[in-house]
Amino acid sequence: MKDTGHHDERVANMTFASVYPHYLDRIERRDRTKEELHQVIEWLTGFNEQQLQKLIAKKVTFKTFFESATLNPNAQLIKGVVCGYRVEEIENKLTQQARYLDKLIDELARGRKMEKILRS
Repeated sequence: MKDTGHHDERVANMTFASVYPHYLDRIERRDRTKEELHQVIEWLTGFNEQQLQKLIAKKVTFKTFFESATLNPNAQLIKGVVCGYRVEEIENKLTQQARYLDKLIDELARGRKMEKILRS
């Protein structure tokens, strides 16, 4: 994917706290739970619920969020299209990590089994 610097910068400067309620709303409308959302986020980033709540309270940017994360070694197994782009082809590392999270949440909202979402 050929990202523009503007798009990458926009992703980097968005706060995780501003996007999190949208993630939660999306999955709850599809009868998935907050616990499942947190399980997916923890699998990708290593953040447990307490750490996640601290990051939300601090209103960290996606840049800080992913710099602090320990990305799951199986994250590269996340493939598919998000926002019209193939996540495995995104060149900017931070944008790709943010889209990994978007893809996992998309799979959760679509009712995919947790074992498949977590690439186990």
